[in-house]
Amino acid sequence: MAGNEDMILLVEDDPNDAELIMRAFRRGKLSTNVVHLRDGEEAVRYVAGEHVRQHEKWSPPKVILLDLKLPKLNGIEVLRRLKANERTKNVPVVILTSSQEDSDIEKAYALGVNSYVTKPIEFDAFSQAMMNLGSYWLRLNKTQRTSEGGA
Repeated sequence: MAGNEDMILLVEDDPNDAELIMRAFRRGKLSTNVVHLRDGEEAVRYVAGEHVRQHEKWSPPKVILLDLKLPKLNGIEVLRRLKANERTKNVPVVILTSSQEDSDIEKAYALGVNSYVTKPIEFDAFSQAMMNLGSYWLRLNKTQRTSEGGA
């Protein structure tokens, strides 16, 4: 799976929010390489490389946008597994959620989240926030790339 340099992994169960996020990225001329997963189990399987064919090399996303309130496996548990996994521990994870609960924020940062963003309710504010977020993580931020097999 070479060529994931600008790939965004979006883990969001609300199809409307997911579409708004992807639309904002397109409008901001950011990555069009967005993999959208709808639940926590699907995200864990994806980062484990279950989607990669045997002859392909797994490549981490540039950033993971992770909702907290997910079916099957919540965002906190997904974050815990991402940060415990050697292949994904250095991949930036941004929590995108409606939760402003102090306990959620504290748990996320204790587990190593890189950013915690509360989704704006108003459409234009939401769209602008997503363009700003994408611009920062894809254009401005430099990440430590994880390589599989020392390549």
